[in-house]
Amino acid sequence: MDTLEQKELAQKDFQELLKRVKEAQKIYATYSQEQVDKIFRAAAIAANKNRILLAKEAVQETGMGVFEDKVIKNHYAAEYIYHAYKDTKTCGVIEQDDAMGYEVVLEPLGILAGIVPTTNPTSTAIFKSLLALKTRNAIIFSPHPRAKNCTIHAAKIVLEAAVKAGAPEDIIAWIENPSIELSNLLMKSADCTLATGGPGMVTAAYSSGKPAIGVGAGNAPTIIDEFADVRLAVSSIIHSKTFDNGMICASENSIICLSSRYKEMKEELKYRGAHFLSSEELNLIRDTILVHGSINAKVVGQSAYDIAKMAGFEVSKETKVLVGEVTKVDVSEPFAHEKLCPVLALYEAEDFLDAMKKAKRLLLDGGIGHTADLYTDEAKGKEHIELFEKELPACRLLINTPSSLGGIGDLYNFRLKPSLTLGCGSWGGNSISGQVGVEQLLNRKSVAKRRENMLWFRTPERLFFKPGCLEFALEELSSVYHKRRALIVTDSFLYQSGFSKRVSDALSKVGIESEVFSNVAPDPTLACAKEGAKLCEEVKPDCIIALGGGSPMDAAKIIWILYEHPEVDFEDMAMDFIDIRKRIITFPNLGKKASLVCIPTTAGTGSEVTPFAIITDERDGTKYPIADYSLLPNMAIIDSTLMRDIPKGLTRASGIDALTHCMEAYVSMMHTVFSDAMAKEAIVEIFTYLPRAYHNGKDDLEAREHMAHAATLAGISFANAFLGIDHSLGHKLGAYHHLPHGVCVSLMLDEVMKYNASERPVKMGTFSQYQAPEALHRYAEIADLLNLGGKNDEEKLRRLIKKIDELKKDIELPLTIQEAGIEEQAFLSSLKEMSLAAFNDQCTGTNPRYPLVSELEEIYLKAYYGEKKYEKMKEEEQL
Repeated sequence: MDTLEQKELAQKDFQELLKRVKEAQKIYATYSQEQVDKIFRAAAIAANKNRILLAKEAVQETGMGVFEDKVIKNHYAAEYIYHAYKDTKTCGVIEQDDAMGYEVVLEPLGILAGIVPTTNPTSTAIFKSLLALKTRNAIIFSPHPRAKNCTIHAAKIVLEAAVKAGAPEDIIAWIENPSIELSNLLMKSADCTLATGGPGMVTAAYSSGKPAIGVGAGNAPTIIDEFADVRLAVSSIIHSKTFDNGMICASENSIICLSSRYKEMKEELKYRGAHFLSSEELNLIRDTILVHGSINAKVVGQSAYDIAKMAGFEVSKETKVLVGEVTKVDVSEPFAHEKLCPVLALYEAEDFLDAMKKAKRLLLDGGIGHTADLYTDEAKGKEHIELFEKELPACRLLINTPSSLGGIGDLYNFRLKPSLTLGCGSWGGNSISGQVGVEQLLNRKSVAKRRENMLWFRTPERLFFKPGCLEFALEELSSVYHKRRALIVTDSFLYQSGFSKRVSDALSKVGIESEVFSNVAPDPTLACAKEGAKLCEEVKPDCIIALGGGSPMDAAKIIWILYEHPEVDFEDMAMDFIDIRKRIITFPNLGKKASLVCIPTTAGTGSEVTPFAIITDERDGTKYPIADYSLLPNMAIIDSTLMRDIPKGLTRASGIDALTHCMEAYVSMMHTVFSDAMAKEAIVEIFTYLPRAYHNGKDDLEAREHMAHAATLAGISFANAFLGIDHSLGHKLGAYHHLPHGVCVSLMLDEVMKYNASERPVKMGTFSQYQAPEALHRYAEIADLLNLGGKNDEEKLRRLIKKIDELKKDIELPLTIQEAGIEEQAFLSSLKEMSLAAFNDQCTGTNPRYPLVSELEEIYLKAYYGEKKYEKMKEEEQL
């Protein structure tokens, strides 16, 4: 078949596809808001679940960007878009004034042409699909030829979920073998084009004869004035510019720094991993980043190290960005162009007016209408902010914000809506000036100032402690809460040894009837919880009492859910989230039928004061980690007389688990002064009393009491601040190699602390409260708390790790995974799978250093062999 025949056949196939999509859209246009929202939700969930697979496919197919960052993009495209529009009305009458005879009715546009770039091939497909579904439009994708497989896979995943939820079968479609001719035909045939891509593609969209929503090129200038926090500015710029190797269009391309801060800023850039180009290197990079006046496709999304190599010189593999000090701001300077890679131009400005002049020129010549950034003090630099707002032709004017992550919205300012298609208004020749969303008609200028999330401190309503408090606390269930019937959830050992009888007898004395459910095993199963919930239906308790360690408390929380909401889907509730307030799944409210009381008999998990539970599906071994504040117990009773006979092995494992809770909560991105106070008090208690509790057992009731309190304090701390990768790595180590949880997190702790303490991490955690790396200093604060001495933070960290190791040795814990008895080949064969699973663990999200999967592998290896042995083996190329 010749080329002409192939083109004719392709056009015929396209027309048949278009006909099917038109029919589907006509049907979908009749759907109600309730039907649309159900489909929108199902599609968001499906995209969210497949974020890692799609990120992997995108990097493999395009050879661009950073896998871990593409995971975030896909996660963001699903979760944040759903959260932003889940309650937005997009069907029928939205505004009505009967007195004036006025109403507003919403109708879909029809068929959208979805043009998808190679830089964001899966996240853009998710984003545009969700917008189309929410607005009752159909969408046909024209993928970039170098990314067609991953883009089509993303569209298929969303389509399958939408159809399963009730959408017409052809509501999302795609061109299997994209070409310029078919893309142009699609744009001319569609009712509106959503164009994301290079200037040529956007121009073609606007020239198609049909409405188009296209976006312009980004070339964001960033000004640092005399009032700026340079540490915040540089950390934010590097965090942003290295995100997916600079491929978000809002990413910084130039830094313009006032002379008064220039030297300080340069030193901070060097400290954070920037490489300043020599005169010779500068010219080599100039010749590399542009080809015939346009971006060299070979540098897009590549690392600083690889770009330098392309140019013909070497830099350290740890180099974050390449910085070129230049003076010219017009198009004759290659560094003045958009670069889509970790290369930055650096300009020195005489004063703020000079900086504004340079920023404006950079925008006018290559990024007009897109994004600009200013680092200043909001109070002292108020006049600068006002001039910045007034003079610069950009639709996103960001203050003290990482440009790429701030520009896409809802991460560093919560009034700027989330979007992966950013309009440049009439300045950039675009039809829209803001974030592309469900409504876009106005030319709009948005000023987004960095803001911090609201935080909280939540504990049970009642918390009783001190030896012998059990009976007094249970009396309040009757006198204060007026409870009359209880279900005691425990394990067979505690039932047979009489622990549950003590609780039953105390309840009976205050007029509360009780039943005991004692079928809870370690790692409780969904079947076990369902059995307990069935008993609840018979007994109809108004109070569920969990008695035991983490397993009975986990089981009781799940029984509570099933008792009150038997319709719940645990797979949905276990869905990972970036921000607990923006999760796709709305967790059911609890407490209408029963209250939850937790009585720990071990000192470690802290589950009695946390909103977390883990349940295992016995059919396939799937573990569902459930986290929501509706799971927070109503009452916790910490009676250390119940912990007198804890075995030595459990004492050390649970005690060291409590210590890791404190260490992780204290450096978590979500830590607060309130969670800090709990963690610090618990740390002192653990170092003082854990050895005594371990060695003396039931003969040292004072130590038992203090460890009971420490575990609960630690639980309160991490219930509010959350955890980090120590638990992510520990969870998977335990799951794959069947070690006790406390031992697993203990084995990971040293290497995780060293990893988190880096002042120049490859990736910094993304959270608006978290301004710059601080874990090293916070570890040093703990060392000071323990009076360990040390002349600087680095030495204090070393002394703290040594102190922790001395504690481990004292309570006879192994110091390496190898010492714990895990066979080397079994460990190495599971390493990559464990590392990816740990990366996807919910605890990873609040770690102060956002990890690459390869970094997690290295932490595991160091924890297995010990750091010195690992480094020696690496030198000898045994690994």
